[in-house]
Amino acid sequence: MQERDLSDRAQRHPEKAHRPDTPILRKPRWIRVKAPTGEGYNRTREIMRSNRLVTVCEEAGCPNVGECWSQGHATMMIMGEICTRGCTFCNVATGRPDALDVFEPGRVAVAVEKLGLNHVVITSVDRDDLEDGGAEHFAQTIRAVRRKCPGTTIEVLTPDFLKCGPEALETVVAAKPDVFNHNLETVPGLYPEVRPGARYFHSLRLLQRVKELDPAMFTKSGIMVGLGETRSQVLQVMDDMRAADVDFLTIGQYLQPTPKHHAIDRFVTPEEFASYEKAAYGKGFLMVSATPLTRSSYHAGADFERLRAARLAKLGAS
Repeated sequence: MQERDLSDRAQRHPEKAHRPDTPILRKPRWIRVKAPTGEGYNRTREIMRSNRLVTVCEEAGCPNVGECWSQGHATMMIMGEICTRGCTFCNVATGRPDALDVFEPGRVAVAVEKLGLNHVVITSVDRDDLEDGGAEHFAQTIRAVRRKCPGTTIEVLTPDFLKCGPEALETVVAAKPDVFNHNLETVPGLYPEVRPGARYFHSLRLLQRVKELDPAMFTKSGIMVGLGETRSQVLQVMDDMRAADVDFLTIGQYLQPTPKHHAIDRFVTPEEFASYEKAAYGKGFLMVSATPLTRSSYHAGADFERLRAARLAKLGAS
């Protein structure tokens, strides 16, 4: 059954067909999670299906989907399920996307209301085929959720808008999400192999520009470890993020989706993650989540409350 699943998933990535197979390493005990089941999980899945919505939880094969969905938490992935990029770590399908669905923002808002979310994370595939990279669609989705659920805080996890003008980012920031997240994903030296369609310093500048446009907006970024990076490279990324005034850092273990994806270099131990967390707080991040199972939207609502409290405490101390 597992072999058939891996084969099906590999067929979603024709751009990776030329890559040699690499064995998928057995997960250590601290990575293993229970299979998704239960009434809460099934209810969340039904709400997603009935509103014809895509979630990154499923598309990216997130290991936390069982836990999050059982609690009614789901990360909405807008603008379809086909990405125009071919990152070697990612399990989202690559190809030619469909046209945007103008009714999608409203369906996202309905789902947020039905799930009773206090905090929602909205992400997307890369849409290099669109002039604005999908920025206006993000803004419309934010506004739709605000109208339907005015008490819900909104976090966006956006693409890099690499092929767009500066107005794309400005459009998203002007819609006033509570948190703007864009992941650097890995250290700059691994970009040519892991994230070939992106540019490290462009992504870093994107995060810095958000703060210039709206100094009060929380910014967030994350990386994966276990791809072949060194500790000194990770610490340098932390310094780069702080220079860009990023508030919240996430660090999680990379998990290889199929034999055609980038190989796992190693499984980073929980003790190493704790060390990264301590180092990050020492560099001035307001909030840090660094565990093997950390993902951008994992426990995002609770983390947002702690992030807000940390800013208030910092302001009170100054």
